[in-house]
Amino acid sequence: MEKDKKKPLFIHQPEYPGGPKELSRFIQTNLRYPASALEEGVEGTVLVDYDIDYQGKVVATRVLQGIGGGCDEEACRVVRLLKFDVPKNRGLKVLFHKKARIQFRKPVQKPAPQAPPPQQVQFQVNYTVIPAQKEASINEKPKETVFQYTIQL
Repeated sequence: MEKDKKKPLFIHQPEYPGGPKELSRFIQTNLRYPASALEEGVEGTVLVDYDIDYQGKVVATRVLQGIGGGCDEEACRVVRLLKFDVPKNRGLKVLFHKKARIQFRKPVQKPAPQAPPPQQVQFQVNYTVIPAQKEASINEKPKETVFQYTIQL
């Protein structure tokens, strides 16, 4: 039996440094939700088609499917920030076309943390003072003085 041979790639595709996970992480960290989209309550996915030149720069973007509210422009802005690694393609300057789906979801607003109510702490301290006894009065019971303090924090 003959071994199946892979067909050689004549044109090498550009790759984002770090792979697809890093690409999506870069997009999510640089994506800013437009204020007008927040006011209108716009959510959805923008489909952007973009061109990568032979140097790895994004040179053109087009919105194929938009949702409005400023999200389309923001998706194009973020895609234009991308830089790709492009291997040499036999001395040819090739223009690559790719698509990206960029999701816009309203950020979840967490309620402001409330300060816990102040806790009342109470200490009670008792002091007992016994005066020193004199040698002459051994049979007499000494007089005790008791002090009591309450401290509240």
